[in-house]
Amino acid sequence: MIARKKYLTLIKEAIERGRAVAVLGPRQSGKTTLARELTDVNSINYFDLEDQRSLIALTNPQNVLEPLKGLVVIDEVQERPELFPVLRVLLDRQPLPAKFLILGSASQNLLRQSSESLAGRLELIEIGGFNISEVGTQKSLSLWTRGSFPLSFLAKTDSDSFKWRASFIKTFLERDLRKQGIDLPSITLHRFWAMLANCHGRIWNAAPIAASLGLSEPTIRKYLDILTGVFMARQLPPWHVNIKKRQVKSPKIYLRDTGILHSLLELKTEEEILRHPLCGFSWEGFVIEQLIFILEIDRPYFWATHQGAEIDLVFNKGGRMYGIEIKRCDAPKMTPSIKNALTDLKLEGVAVIYPGKRRYMIDKKVKAVPFNDVLGGMKELFG
Repeated sequence: MIARKKYLTLIKEAIERGRAVAVLGPRQSGKTTLARELTDVNSINYFDLEDQRSLIALTNPQNVLEPLKGLVVIDEVQERPELFPVLRVLLDRQPLPAKFLILGSASQNLLRQSSESLAGRLELIEIGGFNISEVGTQKSLSLWTRGSFPLSFLAKTDSDSFKWRASFIKTFLERDLRKQGIDLPSITLHRFWAMLANCHGRIWNAAPIAASLGLSEPTIRKYLDILTGVFMARQLPPWHVNIKKRQVKSPKIYLRDTGILHSLLELKTEEEILRHPLCGFSWEGFVIEQLIFILEIDRPYFWATHQGAEIDLVFNKGGRMYGIEIKRCDAPKMTPSIKNALTDLKLEGVAVIYPGKRRYMIDKKVKAVPFNDVLGGMKELFG
């Protein structure tokens, strides 16, 4: 078992200071495993709403939940959104005999209902699959190629991992997306997701996908928003500054798990991934997801102009702007894009992440940093 100390600490601290905590993330990302470290799954305080016994037990939720003390866990809460008004009543008791940990796969409806019913009472924590700080840098290649879902990453062979992901995609298309309001045949949904995979790392343009599927652009944008809401896609927004250059206003699109990306591209082995035209974009998305977690970036952006200048990731820390460029090459060098970004965005520094082993200064404010060094955080990247 791989320890997930950071997430466990975040959850414990949130429970300590608040009344209720919601842990949200994609299916099979390890939410239930974390909850079971805090509450015995066989206790009367644990409810799994995909288990008929729990559903039956909560037929009369207030009568069942009101007598409980300590920490109460409700797993897959999206199956019973009508529980939120009941939880509001229970969380307003003084003194408070029980705190609640609720687990769910995010959706627009779930987030809206929780924010409306439990405003000021609920702290949200987003979790994903494994990350490099949990599995170690020596396994970073497997994490990239297989993806972060625990059962995919821990599979005995690459073939077993690929089969697990294929099954996950099928179930996700046929069950989860339908519950989110995407009412299309499974084959069409798979085509849509595969088209998104081919947009990975690129500026979003709904027109060609809409035309190919015979759907309107607003419908395609709605479907992308749903995939974003259930943690399958990331829409990286553009950063804007007050300069004369025309800046890109559309988001960049990434599939958040590179294992799922590789499955949708039908890439089964490391060799196939390395030969594929999207290899560089795939690695870029992988590094961005790792950095967002490691550096605790609340609002990540990219920056690009219509004149061709671009930087992969920009963010604010302590009132200062920093940039990260991601290059899958042997020896990154200074580029016009980095020069423009330093000047136009007034960046404190730029770290160029690459898969090599040597750290070196490219320019006064620009440093080449091996990917395996990113665990050192801000100090390692910009110190």
